[in-house]
Amino acid sequence: MKRLRLYRFLVGTLAIAMALFGLALVADFFLYQRPNSVPAIPTGPVGHYFVAFTGCALLGWAGGLMGAARDPLSSRSVGTATAFVMALMAVIRMVAWVIGDYTVWLGNLPRTEAGVLLLLALALVWLRPTVAETSGLPRHQGREGT
Repeated sequence: MKRLRLYRFLVGTLAIAMALFGLALVADFFLYQRPNSVPAIPTGPVGHYFVAFTGCALLGWAGGLMGAARDPLSSRSVGTATAFVMALMAVIRMVAWVIGDYTVWLGNLPRTEAGVLLLLALALVWLRPTVAETSGLPRHQGREGT
């Protein structure tokens, strides 16, 4: 069950990171609305609207991941969906890097981000509870992390 503890730690850490990042994006939206403010993210009003929307979505995603960290045996799909989305985000970053328009601004950062996202996706798939674990253990044992 060491693998299950690692999975809970990974999912919980991702939940905290997404919640903090989501709160930062929502806060950036409200900070942008002040008179004569200098935007932290270089977009206009429409871009900041989408920044706030993304922040709200990250807060919801963090809630799902927190639930998966608490009871991973009953929420395998959250980790699987997160791994899929992280792989998709890696593909988008690689496409942005290959196109070259973002290279001037970001350099090789999209390649590094893609590698980290793919490693996280692999860890989520590798560590997630198996079907046998989810159907074979009573629910109270899953919450204790045994």
